Amino acid sequence: MIDILQILISESFWAASLRISTPLIFGVLGALLCEKSGVLNLGIEGIFVAGAMSGWLAVWLGAGLIGGVIVAGLAGAFFGLIHAILTVPLGLSQHVSGLGVTLFATSLSYFIYRTALPNVSSPPRIEPFRPIDIPIISDIPFLGEIMGQQTAMTWLALLMVFIVWFVLYKTPLGIAIQAVGDNPNSVDAQGLSVYGLRIGSVVAGSALMGVGGAFLTMSAFDAFFFGMVNGRGWVCIALVIFASWKPGKALLGAVLFGAFDALQVRLQTEVGAFVPGQIFLMAPYVLSIFALMIAARKADYPRALLTPWFKGER
Repeated sequence: MIDILQILISESFWAASLRISTPLIFGVLGALLCEKSGVLNLGIEGIFVAGAMSGWLAVWLGAGLIGGVIVAGLAGAFFGLIHAILTVPLGLSQHVSGLGVTLFATSLSYFIYRTALPNVSSPPRIEPFRPIDIPIISDIPFLGEIMGQQTAMTWLALLMVFIVWFVLYKTPLGIAIQAVGDNPNSVDAQGLSVYGLRIGSVVAGSALMGVGGAFLTMSAFDAFFFGMVNGRGWVCIALVIFASWKPGKALLGAVLFGAFDALQVRLQTEVGAFVPGQIFLMAPYVLSIFALMIAARKADYPRALLTPWFKGER
């Protein structure tokens, strides 16, 4: 008999859930920033791949872990800039451009990997981030056990939730970003640059996506391999809707998906001999779809999302 309650109240389960959710936190915050400004970024899957590969390669070449995170963020910003230029001033389809960025970023990352390591059958290993122990927090029952197993990148992801929330809701810049996603004409009437706000938001959001990809190679694993992103970018797009474009709910959604994923691993270990493994692998996605269906009915989406804007037109 499987004691699911025992699993759900264990520190190791929630530590794994938070660890699994970390790249999703970066990704959903990045997608949220893009969409708050009115731009859908379907390039996130490819940006994850680019961030994972470039961050790992930078560390392998001697840039250090912090240098690797910076390189991954710059790689994400680069592809975000391409998407922003195509969709904001040029007004091209955000769907087509995003999918094109995903294909371009993924293919370019694989090409660079094969070019840099043409004769390598297995990817070289790097020294990844290690869990850090903060004395005061580690003394807190239950929470200390969970947070004591997390690396600096998880702490950074949690910090970014607060920073994104603060910028969006407590600063003039954040108010302008939200306004440009709802009514760009009103922003233009105030003398602010609609193009500048949208391009800046997409570039910043894509940089966060790149860092989310870097987590996979620099914290969760210690190498880059094909297929490691495994649809996480698409999950982030769904989680933005689940979160109703709010950073706090985005964190909740990411951790919830991480918990589903961690639970399926444990259930597969317990009853994998009796139930096909594919059932457990698809369970987090099925549960996420149901959660999305419930949340989407009340989602307060940016009114100008997917709508091109050109100066001088009404």
